[in-house]
Amino acid sequence: MRFNLGRNVALVPPQGLVVTRDFLGALMIRRMPPETTPLQMSSPAQGGFTQPAEWERHDACWLAWPSHGDLWLDALAPVQDVFVQFARAIADPDPVTGIPRGERLEILVLDAEREKEARERLSGLGCRFHQIPFGDIWLRDTAPVFVTSADARVAPICFGFNGWGEKWILPHDALVSSRIAAAVGPPSFHVPCILEGGSIEVDGEGTLLTTTQCLLNENRNPLLSRAEIEKVLGDALGVSTVLWLGDGLQNDHTDGHVDTVARFVAPGAVVTMAPGRSDPNQEALETILCDLSTMKDARGRRLDVTAIPSPGEVRDEDGNLMPASYVNFYIANTAVIVPVYGVPGDDAAVRGIGELFPGRRVVPLPAKDLLLGGGAFHCISQQQPSARTR
Repeated sequence: MRFNLGRNVALVPPQGLVVTRDFLGALMIRRMPPETTPLQMSSPAQGGFTQPAEWERHDACWLAWPSHGDLWLDALAPVQDVFVQFARAIADPDPVTGIPRGERLEILVLDAEREKEARERLSGLGCRFHQIPFGDIWLRDTAPVFVTSADARVAPICFGFNGWGEKWILPHDALVSSRIAAAVGPPSFHVPCILEGGSIEVDGEGTLLTTTQCLLNENRNPLLSRAEIEKVLGDALGVSTVLWLGDGLQNDHTDGHVDTVARFVAPGAVVTMAPGRSDPNQEALETILCDLSTMKDARGRRLDVTAIPSPGEVRDEDGNLMPASYVNFYIANTAVIVPVYGVPGDDAAVRGIGELFPGRRVVPLPAKDLLLGGGAFHCISQQQPSARTR
């Protein structure tokens, strides 16, 4: 059975998945435990699942070992080096005992040779390795989004992936989410809608931030209206209020992912960036600041907006403008890992983010080599939240 989702994207449900009619009269495809029927749980939200905020406790973080020399060229070695630093910051080994105090690392590797390489470089961090093929390391967008329920269940949601609007179609990327879901085990959900994890940001209390540049782009879901996309988000992630920003950063091949311009840092609180003089993203960032200041969350609170400096103009060796962002940080259990670029705004941005997370270490790591591929630390990571009871 094959379902055409428009824009040359089709979804073929793997063996063992159930197809049911759900929101928008669309088809929802998901893995069902034996004792559950489609009528009992026809969407994640109806099954009591919601996406928790990133600052809530994680069981694990999913990452992919950088391996593609044909993509990274001379940057592969430095990207692997900063990947090791990033993984160490997440695992947070005790300096005395060496026992990781952070979250478990689930690492995708291409094959046995790459697994051996990754094991050597990541020794002592408590990693688990999975030989799952992938096109590149951007698991925020290719891995599933995890949701949790009030009765302490965790489930991956597999959305469709079309290479950021068919700009970068890499082998295996469209299947990464379903393969991770299979590794995690049931229950899991498969939603026939194109959605990347970096395009959404939730507060865990019913509010979701996104951008019109990405989610309303005709290269994602051209047959869905804004209202229909909001319904998909509500039924899949358990949100009741969607807050729409406009455009993201220049030269961002993701079409303006929200995780490079605005992030929730606490219920009712958001951090974004303030442009400096001659900032190439001045207009977009000023508009975002203005829009956020007028928004209210799902509980009726006006957003408390913090603005840290923007990195400003960051260019690669060929003079190309890069989509550099300080808010593409990753919130781990014991740390917040912040990308820095060797520019004057680094120190102030790191201090500002540190003040927003008083219970965590703030770890600045160089991200310019990683940014050659299009993103920073949030872009390469996907958290798996802990089961919780509410």
